[in-house]
Amino acid sequence: MREDLFNELVDSVKEAGAYLRGKAAPARVTFVGEPDPKAIRAGLDLTQEEFAAALCISVKTLRNWEQGRREPSGPAMRLLQIAAKHPEVVLEAA
Repeated sequence: MREDLFNELVDSVKEAGAYLRGKAAPARVTFVGEPDPKAIRAGLDLTQEEFAAALCISVKTLRNWEQGRREPSGPAMRLLQIAAKHPEVVLEAA
């Protein structure tokens, strides 16, 4: 194994250990089972314009999510999770 790759692997293991001991924050947060914006919107029977307005995002952003060019992250992901579980909240805002 190349020494530079080995050293990178060792650094990764040390970083993981620090995270497990609570001495380091995670480098990245990954959502499992990410909600599908297009499916949520279709379930609410809203147009892209209506759904984007209800979420206070641009239609362009929503289209990028629906077409897989971008993925929602952070607060946007949480908002979509809420929309999936509590559609009445989004419909109230629409």
